[in-house]
Amino acid sequence: MQIKSTNPYSSPANVPSGYLNIMGYVDESEVNGPGSRAVIWVQGCKRECGGCFNPESWSFEINQLESIDSLAQKILSKPGNTGVTFSGGEPFWQAPGLASLARKVKASGLNVMAFTGFTLEKLQSEQAPAGAKELLEQLDILIDGPFIESLAINSPNSPVSSSNQHVRIFNPDFEDKITWASDQIEIHVFKDGSRLVTGYRGWME
Repeated sequence: MQIKSTNPYSSPANVPSGYLNIMGYVDESEVNGPGSRAVIWVQGCKRECGGCFNPESWSFEINQLESIDSLAQKILSKPGNTGVTFSGGEPFWQAPGLASLARKVKASGLNVMAFTGFTLEKLQSEQAPAGAKELLEQLDILIDGPFIESLAINSPNSPVSSSNQHVRIFNPDFEDKITWASDQIEIHVFKDGSRLVTGYRGWME
C-alpha cells in the first residue's frame, strides 16, 4: 500500500536522479547576483504569482532535462564566472539536484545564490520541500519571499523586486557585494535567433 505524503510541500517534480528539469540557462550574466555568473531557471512552480515574469515556468511537465554533470561542466567552462544563480520557477522544488550541482561548482571556488518564493522560515521548517536543508547549506546568498505585485519595487537602489522580499547573506564575504538592482535587465541573443531578457525583475521570451 502506498502511503501518501502529509507534507503539502512535498516535491511534485518527476525528474530522474542526476538530472534537472530546466526552463532556461545562460552562461554569463551580471544582473542576477554579484559578479559574472551562470544562471539556471528551473521548471515548475505552484505559486503562480500575479505579475510573474516567467509564467511559462509554472508547469511541472518535463521541459528540458539536463544532467547535473553537464551543467557543472558548462558553468565551469567559463573562466570569467564567479558564481551561479538558481532561479525559476521555484528552485526548491528541485532542491536535491541543485544541492548536488552547488557542491560541484563550489568545489571549484564558485559561489552559489538562489531566488525562492518560499520564506526562509518555511524552508527551515519540517514542511519544507525535500532537500531544502541541503540546498540552504550550499548557498552564499538567498533572496526569499514571493513576488507581490502590489509591493513591487523598480529601483536602482533595491536588489529585490517587491518590498516583502529579503536578501539573506549566509557568507559574510558578500556583505558589500549586493550591487545589482531590481530595474536592471540584460538581453541575450542566441545563435538560433531566440532572445532571453533577464534581470531579477526580468522575464524570458
